[in-house]
Amino acid sequence: MKFSGISDEAGQSIEMQIKAHKELGWKYMELRNVDGENLTMVSDEKFEDVYRKVNENGLLVSCFASGIANWSTKISGDFTKDVDELKRAIPRMKKFNTKFIRVMSWPNDKDNPWEEKKWGEEVIKRMKQLSKIAEDGGVILAHENCSGWGGLSPENSIRLLKEVSSPAFVLLFDTGNVIPHANMDTWDFYIKIKPYIKYVHVKDYKADKSGATFPGEGSSKVKEILTDLKNSGYDGFVSIEPHIASIVHEGKVGDPELTYRSYIEYGRKLMQLIK
Repeated sequence: MKFSGISDEAGQSIEMQIKAHKELGWKYMELRNVDGENLTMVSDEKFEDVYRKVNENGLLVSCFASGIANWSTKISGDFTKDVDELKRAIPRMKKFNTKFIRVMSWPNDKDNPWEEKKWGEEVIKRMKQLSKIAEDGGVILAHENCSGWGGLSPENSIRLLKEVSSPAFVLLFDTGNVIPHANMDTWDFYIKIKPYIKYVHVKDYKADKSGATFPGEGSSKVKEILTDLKNSGYDGFVSIEPHIASIVHEGKVGDPELTYRSYIEYGRKLMQLIK
């Protein structure tokens, strides 16, 4: 297994993110926000600064955690924004020699929800288009089971994978998303999609949905899943997203020192679990 982490949960600046991964002794980092802005959307000048600092410190990027089809979008929204973001991301990924870009599958419209059949058909249609762009660009969309249609159930995830039917579309399994988004046992979700998992996010949640906790200390079957993956020969990325002191994607940024130290503690606890 190769360790990584969504690095903005260690700190807002790229310097703090790099420092955390070097302290953990990890070679890879998963880039999302730098100074509050997603790396896919920062200016060219800002991107070049981030690239230079990551490169100078000898680190590599396992994945771009983009905003494409994510929790902040909706199925009735403007699809061209997702297309534009992917096209903007591809040359930046190529510069970092990064293969994966994290995507989701569009939450339903809260104000005027679509019936599930129509929702799913539109998700599949859009994802086929994005996958063609990704395939032409030489990158891979990694679909995370989150607040979109594909995260509702393992059956939806597998249907999406099979109907898109592209080498540029794979499944990313997030251990912590099953409890809040699929309302089922995490192991049951995992075991059904296990043959298709190409990337892993590690979060751990309490069964009462009261919040996140350190890996192996909640109800997301993190220890059991990591053990099973290891015993099965999984050699892909395992990337942490603690949600302990900061939940960056929700705009909840905690005390910088506490955020940094909890990220380090989370990473160390993960490595101990896998040992």
